Amino acid sequence: MLMSEFARATGLSPETVRFYVGRGLLRPSRSAVGGSNPYQVFSADDVTTARMILLQKSLGYSLAEIAELNEAYRSGARSAARTAEVLRAQIRKLEGRRTELDTALDFLREKLAWTEAGKRGKAPRLGSLDGHCPD
Repeated sequence: MLMSEFARATGLSPETVRFYVGRGLLRPSRSAVGGSNPYQVFSADDVTTARMILLQKSLGYSLAEIAELNEAYRSGARSAARTAEVLRAQIRKLEGRRTELDTALDFLREKLAWTEAGKRGKAPRLGSLDGHCPD
C-alpha cells in the first residue's frame, strides 16, 4: 500500500509516517515506479510495526528505545531473559513517573482547595518540606 492508504490504516499522519521512516522505525520497500523518487510501499508487516510503535509509545518508551527494541526484534536478538529485563526496566521507569505524577496531583488538589477556600493561609507549594510557601 502507498503512504496515504498506510496512514489511514494506522491512524498516523503522513508527516508522522515520514518521520518514523526517517528514524528507521518503519522500513517500507521502494517501488520501481516514480523514477528518481520511487514510491514507498508499505506492507501488512509495516502496519503491525506501526501499531507496535504506538503501543510502545503508550507504555512510555522513547523513540530511541523503540528503535532499539525493534532492531533487536528484526535481527532475532531477542530472548525471554532480555524481554523480561526490558519489561522490568520499563516498569521501574513508569513507577518513578507515577510517583512524580502523584506528587503533582496532590499539589494541584491542595492548590485547588486553597484557591476555593479564598486563598486563606499559606499557599501550597510543590516539593517543599512543609507543603507550604508564602502567599
